[in-house]
Amino acid sequence: MLFEEVIPDFTKICSLTELKEGIGKRFEVNGIDIAVFRVEQEVFAINNVCTHLHKSILCDGFLEDGFVICPAHGWEFNLKDGKRPKNRRGVDSYLTEIRNGDVFVKVFEKRVNY
Repeated sequence: MLFEEVIPDFTKICSLTELKEGIGKRFEVNGIDIAVFRVEQEVFAINNVCTHLHKSILCDGFLEDGFVICPAHGWEFNLKDGKRPKNRRGVDSYLTEIRNGDVFVKVFEKRVNY
């Protein structure tokens, strides 16, 4: 069975070997700017736009204790859920899958409800 048949909303972004341990990499999936990080054999994906500066720079941040630290002002975002410390609002996080050495991500658009 093909991966796309099992989880149709996932998009292949790269092979696992293209991600360097602890170093972020920027991708665009369906028009959404994401930062992807490899930590051991896990891959995390969050929105790349820092909520403080509204610039695509989180992929350039450094990792510490499960958080990516924004390189501009030091804001921290949890790799697993995108939240800031003390469960404060942060950035979107996205599901990832590693299949046969390839990395897949499932992104979603934020929609405003009126």
